[in-house]
Amino acid sequence: MSQERTGFRLWAAAEPELCAIVTADDRRISYGDLFAEVNRISHGLRTHAGLRPGDTVAAVMTNSPGLVALYLAAMQSGLYLVTLNYHLTAPEVGYILADSEARVVVGSARVEDVVLDAAAAVPGIQVFVDGTPRTDRARPLAALTADMPATSPADTPAGSLMMYTSGTTGRPKGVKRPLSGVDADTGALTYVWLFREFGMEREAFGSWLVSAPMYHSANITPAMGALHAGGTMVLMDGWTPEGFLHRVQERRVTGTSMVPTHFYRLLQLPEAVRDRYDLSSLRYVLHGAAPCPREVKQRILDWFGPVVYEYYGSTEVGTTVARPHEWLAHPGTVGRPASISTLRILDELGNEVPVGQTGIVYMRQGDDRVEYHNDPGKTDGARRDGLMTVWDVGHVDADGFLYITGRAAELILVGGVNVYPAEIEAALIGHDWVADVGVVGVPDPEFGEVPQAHVVLTDTAPDPDTAVAQLRRYLTERLAKPKRPQSYVVRDALPRDPNGKLYKARLVPAEEASA
Repeated sequence: MSQERTGFRLWAAAEPELCAIVTADDRRISYGDLFAEVNRISHGLRTHAGLRPGDTVAAVMTNSPGLVALYLAAMQSGLYLVTLNYHLTAPEVGYILADSEARVVVGSARVEDVVLDAAAAVPGIQVFVDGTPRTDRARPLAALTADMPATSPADTPAGSLMMYTSGTTGRPKGVKRPLSGVDADTGALTYVWLFREFGMEREAFGSWLVSAPMYHSANITPAMGALHAGGTMVLMDGWTPEGFLHRVQERRVTGTSMVPTHFYRLLQLPEAVRDRYDLSSLRYVLHGAAPCPREVKQRILDWFGPVVYEYYGSTEVGTTVARPHEWLAHPGTVGRPASISTLRILDELGNEVPVGQTGIVYMRQGDDRVEYHNDPGKTDGARRDGLMTVWDVGHVDADGFLYITGRAAELILVGGVNVYPAEIEAALIGHDWVADVGVVGVPDPEFGEVPQAHVVLTDTAPDPDTAVAQLRRYLTERLAKPKRPQSYVVRDALPRDPNGKLYKARLVPAEEASA
Protein backbone atom coordinates (compact mmCIF):
# COMPACT_ATOMS: atom_id res chain seq x y z
CA MET A 1 0.00 0.00 0.00
CA SER A 2 1.37 3.42 -0.93
CA GLN A 3 1.77 6.51 1.24
CA GLU A 4 -0.43 8.58 -1.07
CA ARG A 5 -3.41 8.26 1.25
CA THR A 6 -2.62 6.41 4.43
CA GLY A 7 -4.26 7.92 7.46
CA PHE A 8 -7.79 8.21 8.80
CA ARG A 9 -7.74 12.01 8.69
CA LEU A 10 -6.83 12.05 4.99
CA TRP A 11 -9.60 9.59 4.09
CA ALA A 12 -12.13 11.56 6.13
CA ALA A 13 -11.24 14.78 4.33
CA ALA A 14 -11.21 13.20 0.87
CA GLU A 15 -14.22 10.86 1.12
CA PRO A 16 -16.39 11.91 4.10
CA GLU A 17 -19.36 9.81 2.96
CA LEU A 18 -17.33 6.57 3.01
CA CYS A 19 -18.49 4.09 5.68
CA ALA A 20 -16.00 3.95 8.56
CA ILE A 21 -17.85 1.78 11.09
CA VAL A 22 -20.68 -0.73 11.06
CA THR A 23 -21.77 -1.00 14.68
CA ALA A 24 -22.81 -4.22 16.39
CA ASP A 25 -26.46 -3.26 15.78
CA ASP A 26 -25.67 -2.46 12.13
CA ARG A 27 -25.70 1.33 12.27
CA ARG A 28 -23.37 2.90 9.73
CA ILE A 29 -21.05 5.77 10.68
CA SER A 30 -19.33 7.70 7.92
CA TYR A 31 -15.75 8.91 7.92
CA GLY A 32 -17.02 12.48 7.99
CA ASP A 33 -19.24 11.98 11.02
CA LEU A 34 -16.57 10.02 12.89
CA PHE A 35 -13.95 12.69 12.13
CA ALA A 36 -16.25 15.40 13.45
CA GLU A 37 -16.66 13.52 16.75
CA VAL A 38 -12.91 12.87 16.95
CA ASN A 39 -12.27 16.59 16.57
CA ARG A 40 -14.87 17.52 19.19
CA ILE A 41 -13.23 15.11 21.66
CA SER A 42 -9.77 16.52 20.85
CA HIS A 43 -10.95 20.08 21.51
CA GLY A 44 -12.82 18.96 24.63
CA LEU A 45 -9.79 17.21 26.11
CA ARG A 46 -7.83 20.43 25.73
CA THR A 47 -10.50 23.01 26.58
CA HIS A 48 -12.76 21.30 29.12
CA ALA A 49 -10.38 18.73 30.64
CA GLY A 50 -7.22 20.83 30.43
CA LEU A 51 -5.02 18.10 28.95
CA ARG A 52 -1.78 18.93 27.18
CA PRO A 53 0.59 16.88 24.98
CA GLY A 54 2.28 14.21 27.08
CA ASP A 55 -0.68 13.78 29.43
CA THR A 56 -2.51 10.48 29.80
CA VAL A 57 -6.15 9.53 29.19
CA ALA A 58 -7.51 6.08 30.08
CA ALA A 59 -10.35 4.06 28.55
CA VAL A 60 -12.25 1.24 30.24
CA MET A 61 -14.48 0.60 27.27
CA THR A 62 -16.08 -2.15 25.24
CA ASN A 63 -15.70 -2.23 21.46
CA SER A 64 -17.70 0.81 20.43
CA PRO A 65 -17.63 3.93 18.24
CA GLY A 66 -16.84 5.88 21.42
CA LEU A 67 -13.63 3.93 21.98
CA VAL A 68 -12.63 4.35 18.33
CA ALA A 69 -13.23 8.12 18.49
CA LEU A 70 -11.32 8.48 21.77
CA TYR A 71 -8.35 6.56 20.35
CA LEU A 72 -8.22 8.71 17.22
CA ALA A 73 -8.57 11.88 19.30
CA ALA A 74 -5.67 10.90 21.55
CA MET A 75 -3.56 10.08 18.51
CA GLN A 76 -4.03 13.59 17.11
CA SER A 77 -3.62 15.35 20.48
CA GLY A 78 -0.19 14.16 21.58
CA LEU A 79 -1.67 12.12 24.43
CA TYR A 80 -0.89 8.71 25.87
CA LEU A 81 -3.93 6.43 25.73
CA VAL A 82 -4.18 3.56 28.21
CA THR A 83 -6.80 0.96 27.24
CA LEU A 84 -7.87 -1.19 30.19
CA ASN A 85 -9.46 -4.62 30.31
CA TYR A 86 -13.09 -3.95 31.24
CA HIS A 87 -13.22 -7.22 33.18
CA LEU A 88 -10.79 -5.91 35.81
CA THR A 89 -11.93 -5.20 39.35
CA ALA A 90 -12.06 -1.69 40.80
CA PRO A 91 -8.75 -2.10 42.72
CA GLU A 92 -7.03 -3.38 39.56
CA VAL A 93 -8.36 -0.47 37.49
CA GLY A 94 -7.48 1.97 40.26
CA TYR A 95 -3.88 0.76 40.36
CA ILE A 96 -3.43 1.36 36.61
CA LEU A 97 -5.14 4.76 36.71
CA ALA A 98 -2.82 5.87 39.48
CA ASP A 99 0.34 4.30 38.06
CA SER A 100 -0.25 5.76 34.58
CA GLU A 101 -1.01 9.18 36.07
CA ALA A 102 -4.17 9.39 33.97
CA ARG A 103 -5.93 12.74 34.23
CA VAL A 104 -9.10 11.58 32.45
CA VAL A 105 -10.82 8.19 32.36
CA VAL A 106 -13.71 7.27 30.06
CA GLY A 107 -15.79 4.19 30.82
CA SER A 108 -18.54 2.33 29.03
CA ALA A 109 -21.93 2.47 30.74
CA ARG A 110 -21.77 -1.20 31.73
CA VAL A 111 -18.64 -0.64 33.85
CA GLU A 112 -19.59 2.76 35.31
CA ASP A 113 -19.65 1.50 38.91
CA VAL A 114 -16.24 -0.16 38.61
CA VAL A 115 -14.69 2.96 37.07
CA LEU A 116 -16.17 5.26 39.71
CA ASP A 117 -14.97 3.03 42.55
CA ALA A 118 -11.50 2.88 40.97
CA ALA A 119 -11.33 6.63 40.36
CA ALA A 120 -12.28 7.41 43.97
CA ALA A 121 -8.74 6.49 45.00
CA VAL A 122 -7.09 8.69 42.32
CA PRO A 123 -7.15 12.36 43.36
CA GLY A 124 -8.16 14.85 40.67
CA ILE A 125 -9.01 12.37 37.92
CA GLN A 126 -11.97 13.34 35.72
CA VAL A 127 -14.53 10.60 34.99
CA PHE A 128 -16.70 10.44 31.87
CA VAL A 129 -19.18 7.79 30.77
CA ASP A 130 -19.86 6.87 27.15
CA GLY A 131 -23.62 7.19 27.60
CA THR A 132 -25.85 8.57 30.33
CA PRO A 133 -24.30 8.27 33.81
CA ARG A 134 -26.46 6.82 36.57
CA THR A 135 -24.97 9.11 39.22
CA ASP A 136 -23.64 12.65 39.41
CA ARG A 137 -20.15 11.35 40.21
CA ALA A 138 -19.47 11.03 36.47
CA ARG A 139 -20.21 13.20 33.46
CA PRO A 140 -21.42 12.03 30.07
CA LEU A 141 -18.87 12.00 27.27
CA ALA A 142 -21.19 14.50 25.58
CA ALA A 143 -20.23 17.03 28.29
CA LEU A 144 -16.63 16.82 27.08
CA THR A 145 -17.64 17.60 23.50
CA ALA A 146 -20.35 20.18 24.22
CA ASP A 147 -19.93 23.37 22.16
CA MET A 148 -16.69 22.08 20.69
CA PRO A 149 -15.96 22.58 16.97
CA ALA A 150 -16.14 19.66 14.54
CA THR A 151 -13.11 20.93 12.66
CA SER A 152 -9.57 19.68 13.15
CA PRO A 153 -7.40 21.40 15.77
CA ALA A 154 -4.67 23.56 14.29
CA ASP A 155 -1.98 21.49 15.98
CA THR A 156 -2.23 17.69 15.78
CA PRO A 157 0.80 16.12 17.50
CA ALA A 158 0.87 12.32 17.28
CA GLY A 159 -0.02 10.45 20.45
CA SER A 160 0.84 6.93 21.55
CA LEU A 161 -0.67 3.92 23.23
CA MET A 162 0.70 3.04 26.66
CA MET A 163 -0.30 -0.59 27.06
CA TYR A 164 -0.16 -2.34 30.40
CA THR A 165 1.21 -5.87 30.57
CA SER A 166 -1.38 -8.45 31.45
CA GLY A 167 -0.27 -8.94 35.02
CA THR A 168 -0.60 -12.74 34.85
CA THR A 169 2.37 -12.77 37.21
CA GLY A 170 2.78 -9.78 39.52
CA ARG A 171 1.31 -6.34 38.97
CA PRO A 172 0.97 -5.02 35.41
CA LYS A 173 3.43 -2.46 34.13
CA GLY A 174 2.90 0.25 31.53
CA VAL A 175 5.01 -0.02 28.38
CA LYS A 176 5.85 3.53 27.39
CA ARG A 177 7.53 4.94 24.32
CA PRO A 178 8.69 8.52 23.88
CA LEU A 179 6.27 10.59 21.80
CA SER A 180 7.54 10.84 18.23
CA GLY A 181 7.24 14.61 17.90
CA VAL A 182 5.64 14.31 14.44
CA ASP A 183 2.12 15.33 13.48
CA ALA A 184 -0.78 12.85 13.38
CA ASP A 185 -0.79 12.46 9.60
CA THR A 186 2.91 11.63 9.57
CA GLY A 187 2.43 9.29 12.52
CA ALA A 188 -0.20 7.35 10.61
CA LEU A 189 2.40 6.46 8.00
CA THR A 190 3.85 3.89 10.40
CA TYR A 191 0.98 1.71 9.19
CA VAL A 192 2.50 1.62 5.71
CA TRP A 193 5.19 -0.66 7.14
CA LEU A 194 2.57 -2.92 8.74
CA PHE A 195 0.58 -3.19 5.53
CA ARG A 196 3.69 -4.08 3.54
CA GLU A 197 4.88 -6.73 6.02
CA PHE A 198 1.65 -8.67 5.56
CA GLY A 199 1.25 -7.80 1.87
CA MET A 200 -2.00 -5.97 2.56
CA GLU A 201 -3.71 -3.69 0.08
CA ARG A 202 -6.78 -1.60 0.78
CA GLU A 203 -9.08 -4.47 -0.29
CA ALA A 204 -7.98 -6.41 2.80
CA PHE A 205 -9.76 -3.85 4.96
CA GLY A 206 -12.93 -3.59 2.89
CA SER A 207 -14.81 -5.24 5.76
CA TRP A 208 -12.56 -5.70 8.80
CA LEU A 209 -14.24 -7.57 11.64
CA VAL A 210 -13.31 -6.55 15.18
CA SER A 211 -14.54 -9.40 17.33
CA ALA A 212 -11.94 -9.42 20.11
CA PRO A 213 -11.57 -6.65 22.72
CA MET A 214 -9.73 -3.57 21.52
CA TYR A 215 -8.17 -2.96 24.91
CA HIS A 216 -5.50 -5.41 23.69
CA SER A 217 -2.83 -4.10 21.32
CA ALA A 218 -3.15 -7.21 19.13
CA ASN A 219 -6.69 -6.14 18.27
CA ILE A 220 -6.69 -2.35 18.36
CA THR A 221 -3.66 -2.05 16.07
CA PRO A 222 -5.10 -3.82 12.98
CA ALA A 223 -8.57 -2.42 13.72
CA MET A 224 -7.29 1.13 13.48
CA GLY A 225 -5.23 0.10 10.48
CA ALA A 226 -8.52 -0.52 8.69
CA LEU A 227 -9.45 3.15 9.12
CA HIS A 228 -5.98 4.35 8.12
CA ALA A 229 -6.39 2.30 4.93
CA GLY A 230 -9.80 3.70 4.06
CA GLY A 231 -11.60 0.48 5.00
CA THR A 232 -14.68 -0.32 7.04
CA MET A 233 -14.52 -1.52 10.63
CA VAL A 234 -17.25 -4.04 11.50
CA LEU A 235 -18.05 -4.50 15.20
CA MET A 236 -19.78 -7.34 17.01
CA ASP A 237 -21.06 -7.43 20.58
CA GLY A 238 -19.48 -10.39 22.32
CA TRP A 239 -17.90 -13.41 20.64
CA THR A 240 -19.51 -16.79 20.09
CA PRO A 241 -18.31 -19.32 17.52
CA GLU A 242 -21.48 -19.33 15.46
CA GLY A 243 -21.97 -15.59 15.96
CA PHE A 244 -18.54 -15.04 14.42
CA LEU A 245 -19.34 -17.23 11.41
CA HIS A 246 -22.66 -15.46 10.94
CA ARG A 247 -20.99 -12.03 11.03
CA VAL A 248 -18.35 -13.09 8.49
CA GLN A 249 -20.98 -14.37 6.08
CA GLU A 250 -23.45 -11.54 6.65
CA ARG A 251 -20.91 -8.73 6.22
CA ARG A 252 -18.67 -10.48 3.66
CA VAL A 253 -15.77 -9.94 6.02
CA THR A 254 -12.41 -9.62 4.28
CA GLY A 255 -10.15 -9.67 7.32
CA THR A 256 -10.03 -10.04 11.08
CA SER A 257 -7.71 -10.55 14.02
CA MET A 258 -8.12 -13.65 16.18
CA VAL A 259 -6.49 -15.61 19.00
CA PRO A 260 -6.03 -19.38 19.33
CA THR A 261 -8.91 -19.62 21.80
CA HIS A 262 -11.21 -18.55 18.97
CA PHE A 263 -9.79 -21.30 16.79
CA TYR A 264 -10.36 -23.94 19.50
CA ARG A 265 -13.98 -22.95 19.92
CA LEU A 266 -14.71 -22.79 16.21
CA LEU A 267 -13.28 -26.26 15.69
CA GLN A 268 -15.50 -27.65 18.42
CA LEU A 269 -18.61 -26.78 16.41
CA PRO A 270 -20.25 -29.75 14.68
CA GLU A 271 -19.11 -30.07 11.09
CA ALA A 272 -22.68 -29.56 9.88
CA VAL A 273 -22.77 -26.16 11.59
CA ARG A 274 -19.38 -25.14 10.19
CA ASP A 275 -20.42 -26.12 6.67
CA ARG A 276 -23.49 -23.91 6.93
CA TYR A 277 -21.48 -20.69 6.58
CA ASP A 278 -19.69 -19.16 3.61
CA LEU A 279 -16.25 -17.81 4.62
CA SER A 280 -14.94 -17.35 1.08
CA SER A 281 -14.69 -13.55 1.51
CA LEU A 282 -11.85 -13.91 4.04
CA ARG A 283 -8.48 -12.75 2.75
CA TYR A 284 -6.51 -12.07 5.95
CA VAL A 285 -6.84 -13.70 9.36
CA LEU A 286 -4.13 -12.41 11.69
CA HIS A 287 -3.42 -14.30 14.88
CA GLY A 288 -1.04 -14.03 17.79
CA ALA A 289 -1.23 -13.07 21.50
CA ALA A 290 -0.94 -16.72 22.66
CA PRO A 291 0.69 -19.97 21.46
CA CYS A 292 -1.25 -21.93 18.84
CA PRO A 293 -0.71 -25.71 18.71
CA ARG A 294 0.29 -27.07 15.30
CA GLU A 295 -2.75 -29.31 14.90
CA VAL A 296 -5.17 -26.48 15.64
CA LYS A 297 -3.41 -24.16 13.18
CA GLN A 298 -3.37 -26.83 10.47
CA ARG A 299 -7.09 -27.53 10.87
CA ILE A 300 -7.91 -23.83 10.63
CA LEU A 301 -5.77 -23.50 7.48
CA ASP A 302 -7.57 -26.50 6.00
CA TRP A 303 -10.89 -24.79 6.70
CA PHE A 304 -10.19 -21.11 6.02
CA GLY A 305 -7.63 -21.65 3.27
CA PRO A 306 -4.15 -20.07 3.00
CA VAL A 307 -5.25 -16.76 4.54
CA VAL A 308 -3.98 -17.24 8.11
CA TYR A 309 -1.02 -15.05 9.09
CA GLU A 310 0.72 -15.57 12.42
CA TYR A 311 2.83 -13.04 14.23
CA TYR A 312 4.85 -13.12 17.40
CA GLY A 313 5.76 -10.16 19.54
CA SER A 314 4.60 -8.18 22.50
CA THR A 315 3.96 -4.59 23.48
CA GLU A 316 7.62 -4.32 24.49
CA VAL A 317 9.60 -5.99 21.69
CA GLY A 318 9.80 -6.54 17.93
CA THR A 319 7.75 -8.71 15.61
CA THR A 320 8.07 -11.90 13.62
CA VAL A 321 5.68 -12.85 10.81
CA ALA A 322 4.74 -16.29 9.48
CA ARG A 323 2.86 -16.06 6.21
CA PRO A 324 0.67 -19.05 5.27
CA HIS A 325 3.12 -20.65 2.85
CA GLU A 326 5.99 -20.13 5.28
CA TRP A 327 4.14 -21.80 8.14
CA LEU A 328 3.18 -24.75 5.94
CA ALA A 329 6.85 -25.19 5.03
CA HIS A 330 7.94 -24.74 8.67
CA PRO A 331 5.06 -26.07 10.82
CA GLY A 332 5.03 -24.66 14.32
CA THR A 333 7.06 -21.55 13.55
CA VAL A 334 5.96 -18.08 14.59
CA GLY A 335 7.87 -16.64 11.65
CA ARG A 336 10.99 -14.71 10.80
CA PRO A 337 11.78 -11.21 12.05
CA ALA A 338 9.90 -8.41 10.32
CA SER A 339 11.97 -6.18 8.07
CA ILE A 340 12.74 -3.66 10.82
CA SER A 341 13.03 -6.16 13.69
CA THR A 342 16.19 -7.64 15.17
CA LEU A 343 16.12 -11.11 16.76
CA ARG A 344 18.77 -12.90 18.81
CA ILE A 345 18.62 -16.01 21.00
CA LEU A 346 20.88 -15.63 24.04
CA ASP A 347 21.86 -17.81 26.97
CA GLU A 348 21.75 -16.71 30.62
CA LEU A 349 25.14 -14.99 30.26
CA GLY A 350 24.12 -13.01 27.19
CA ASN A 351 25.98 -15.15 24.65
CA GLU A 352 24.25 -15.93 21.35
CA VAL A 353 23.43 -19.63 21.10
CA PRO A 354 23.91 -21.78 17.97
CA VAL A 355 21.11 -22.44 15.47
CA GLY A 356 18.64 -24.96 16.86
CA GLN A 357 19.65 -24.43 20.48
CA THR A 358 17.13 -23.10 22.98
CA GLY A 359 17.68 -19.78 24.73
CA ILE A 360 15.99 -16.53 25.77
CA VAL A 361 14.35 -14.59 22.91
CA TYR A 362 15.57 -10.98 22.64
CA MET A 363 14.21 -8.54 20.05
CA ARG A 364 14.02 -4.89 19.02
CA GLN A 365 11.77 -3.04 16.56
CA GLY A 366 13.91 -0.64 14.53
CA ASP A 367 15.52 1.89 16.84
CA ASP A 368 12.62 1.60 19.28
CA ARG A 369 13.50 2.08 22.92
CA VAL A 370 10.71 1.33 25.34
CA GLU A 371 10.57 1.45 29.10
CA TYR A 372 8.36 0.14 31.85
CA HIS A 373 6.58 3.16 33.28
CA ASN A 374 7.74 3.92 36.84
CA ASP A 375 9.89 0.77 36.95
CA PRO A 376 13.46 1.40 35.71
CA GLY A 377 14.65 -1.76 37.46
CA LYS A 378 12.38 -3.97 35.40
CA THR A 379 13.36 -2.06 32.25
CA ASP A 380 17.08 -2.56 32.87
CA GLY A 381 16.60 -6.21 33.81
CA ALA A 382 14.88 -6.99 30.50
CA ARG A 383 17.48 -5.23 28.34
CA ARG A 384 20.71 -6.53 26.90
CA ASP A 385 22.84 -4.90 24.19
CA GLY A 386 19.97 -2.68 23.00
CA LEU A 387 17.54 -5.60 22.77
CA MET A 388 14.67 -6.47 25.09
CA THR A 389 13.03 -9.69 26.28
CA VAL A 390 9.73 -10.69 27.82
CA TRP A 391 11.46 -13.92 28.88
CA ASP A 392 10.08 -16.19 26.21
CA VAL A 393 12.23 -19.21 25.42
CA GLY A 394 12.80 -20.53 21.90
CA HIS A 395 15.16 -21.32 19.04
CA VAL A 396 15.66 -20.52 15.36
CA ASP A 397 16.17 -23.01 12.57
CA ALA A 398 18.71 -22.85 9.74
CA ASP A 399 16.36 -20.65 7.70
CA GLY A 400 15.95 -18.13 10.50
CA PHE A 401 12.43 -19.13 11.54
CA LEU A 402 11.64 -18.73 15.23
CA TYR A 403 9.97 -21.41 17.37
CA ILE A 404 8.69 -20.57 20.85
CA THR A 405 9.19 -23.28 23.47
CA GLY A 406 7.65 -21.53 26.47
CA ARG A 407 8.35 -18.87 29.07
CA ALA A 408 11.36 -18.86 31.35
CA ALA A 409 9.14 -17.93 34.29
CA GLU A 410 7.01 -21.04 33.70
CA LEU A 411 9.92 -23.47 33.51
CA ILE A 412 9.35 -26.67 35.51
CA LEU A 413 12.58 -28.23 36.71
CA VAL A 414 11.86 -31.98 36.97
CA GLY A 415 14.82 -33.66 38.66
CA GLY A 416 17.19 -31.33 36.79
CA VAL A 417 15.36 -31.64 33.44
CA ASN A 418 13.95 -28.43 31.91
CA VAL A 419 10.27 -28.90 31.07
CA TYR A 420 8.17 -26.17 29.40
CA PRO A 421 4.39 -26.27 29.90
CA ALA A 422 3.68 -25.05 26.35
CA GLU A 423 4.97 -28.32 24.88
CA ILE A 424 2.73 -30.40 27.15
CA GLU A 425 -0.27 -28.16 26.48
CA ALA A 426 0.23 -28.45 22.73
CA ALA A 427 0.29 -32.25 22.98
CA LEU A 428 -2.85 -32.45 25.13
CA ILE A 429 -4.94 -30.03 23.07
CA GLY A 430 -4.45 -32.35 20.12
CA HIS A 431 -6.65 -34.97 21.81
CA ASP A 432 -10.31 -34.97 20.74
CA TRP A 433 -11.50 -35.00 24.36
CA VAL A 434 -9.58 -31.88 25.45
CA ALA A 435 -11.27 -28.51 24.98
CA ASP A 436 -8.73 -26.45 26.94
CA VAL A 437 -5.61 -27.09 29.01
CA GLY A 438 -3.08 -25.37 31.21
CA VAL A 439 0.00 -26.95 32.82
CA VAL A 440 1.75 -25.77 35.98
CA GLY A 441 4.49 -27.12 38.19
CA VAL A 442 3.68 -28.54 41.62
CA PRO A 443 6.07 -29.64 44.42
CA ASP A 444 7.25 -33.25 44.44
CA PRO A 445 9.35 -34.90 47.18
CA GLU A 446 11.43 -36.95 44.74
CA PHE A 447 11.91 -34.67 41.71
CA GLY A 448 11.44 -31.28 43.35
CA GLU A 449 8.72 -30.28 40.89
CA VAL A 450 6.51 -32.09 38.39
CA PRO A 451 3.89 -31.02 35.82
CA GLN A 452 0.21 -30.90 36.74
CA ALA A 453 -2.37 -30.61 33.91
CA HIS A 454 -5.60 -28.66 34.36
CA VAL A 455 -7.99 -29.76 31.61
CA VAL A 456 -11.45 -28.90 30.35
CA LEU A 457 -13.05 -31.89 28.65
CA THR A 458 -15.29 -31.75 25.59
CA ASP A 459 -18.92 -32.86 25.61
CA THR A 460 -17.89 -36.05 23.81
CA ALA A 461 -15.47 -37.12 26.54
CA PRO A 462 -16.39 -39.95 28.93
CA ASP A 463 -16.30 -39.60 32.72
CA PRO A 464 -13.17 -37.86 34.13
CA ASP A 465 -11.51 -41.04 35.41
CA THR A 466 -11.74 -42.75 32.03
CA ALA A 467 -10.71 -39.60 30.17
CA VAL A 468 -7.63 -38.99 32.33
CA ALA A 469 -6.53 -42.61 32.01
CA GLN A 470 -6.70 -42.30 28.23
CA LEU A 471 -4.80 -38.98 28.28
CA ARG A 472 -2.01 -40.64 30.24
CA ARG A 473 -1.75 -43.39 27.59
CA TYR A 474 -1.95 -40.79 24.81
CA LEU A 475 1.03 -38.83 26.14
CA THR A 476 3.14 -41.95 26.68
CA GLU A 477 3.66 -42.11 22.91
CA ARG A 478 4.27 -38.39 22.52
CA LEU A 479 6.31 -37.03 25.42
CA ALA A 480 9.34 -38.13 27.40
CA LYS A 481 8.57 -39.24 30.94
CA PRO A 482 9.65 -36.01 32.75
CA LYS A 483 7.21 -34.05 30.59
CA ARG A 484 4.17 -36.20 31.34
CA PRO A 485 1.84 -34.69 33.97
CA GLN A 486 1.93 -36.56 37.24
CA SER A 487 -1.56 -35.35 38.13
CA TYR A 488 -4.63 -34.02 36.36
CA VAL A 489 -7.33 -31.59 37.49
CA VAL A 490 -10.56 -31.62 35.49
CA ARG A 491 -12.25 -28.21 35.46
CA ASP A 492 -15.39 -26.69 33.98
CA ALA A 493 -13.34 -23.78 32.58
CA LEU A 494 -9.88 -22.24 32.83
CA PRO A 495 -9.28 -18.65 33.99
CA ARG A 496 -8.53 -16.94 30.68
CA ASP A 497 -8.99 -13.35 29.63
CA PRO A 498 -10.99 -12.64 26.43
CA ASN A 499 -7.78 -12.72 24.38
CA GLY A 500 -7.06 -16.26 25.48
CA LYS A 501 -4.26 -15.47 27.93
CA LEU A 502 -4.29 -17.99 30.77
CA TYR A 503 -3.96 -16.72 34.33
CA LYS A 504 -1.72 -19.52 35.56
CA ALA A 505 -1.36 -17.99 38.99
CA ARG A 506 -5.00 -18.93 39.54
CA LEU A 507 -4.31 -22.60 38.79
CA VAL A 508 -3.41 -23.29 42.38
CA PRO A 509 -2.03 -26.77 43.06
CA ALA A 510 -4.93 -29.12 43.58
CA GLU A 511 -5.53 -32.76 44.26
CA GLU A 512 -5.56 -34.80 41.10
CA ALA A 513 -8.97 -35.50 39.59
CA SER A 514 -8.26 -39.12 38.78
CA ALA A 515 -5.82 -41.80 39.69
